Amino acid sequence: MSERSPAPGGLGLVQSLVNTLDLESGADSLDTAEGRAHFGLTGSETAVARELRESLRVALLAHAGHPPHRAVTPLGDLLASAPLVLTVTASDGSAALVPADAGPLVSRVAAAVAESLVAGTWIRLKACEAVDCHWAYYDRSPAGRGRWCSMQVCGARAKMRRYRAKD
Repeated sequence: MSERSPAPGGLGLVQSLVNTLDLESGADSLDTAEGRAHFGLTGSETAVARELRESLRVALLAHAGHPPHRAVTPLGDLLASAPLVLTVTASDGSAALVPADAGPLVSRVAAAVAESLVAGTWIRLKACEAVDCHWAYYDRSPAGRGRWCSMQVCGARAKMRRYRAKD
């Protein structure tokens, strides 16, 4: 839906996972073998991926100041099952938190969230205010107050609704 550029670093994984479900049409790319393959999922892991997706969406809605769209398992509870390991590169001394087990999606998401916390970018990944959208986008606005995935689509619709409500 959005014409915005992808989120930086590992947040691209989080953004693409949240955006596997188009709320407006109901299309879920995790329903397809190709969509599951994109995240390295087997059919049996799909339910966990969906639960993770919706918990992430609630966190991204909160980043934008919006209430949860529904009750979900708290994101912290899901990520607690994904231990991270601190690695330090001998050549330059750089450090990173990496999944103890790189296979499961929840481990890769936990590493992406940890990376974004260190970089200070986690709070900029948000979900669109529009209730029929909630698409994940990376807010690059100077003040960090973006509300919609697309000003041309969701933002324009919201402004038009407010304009019409004045009559």
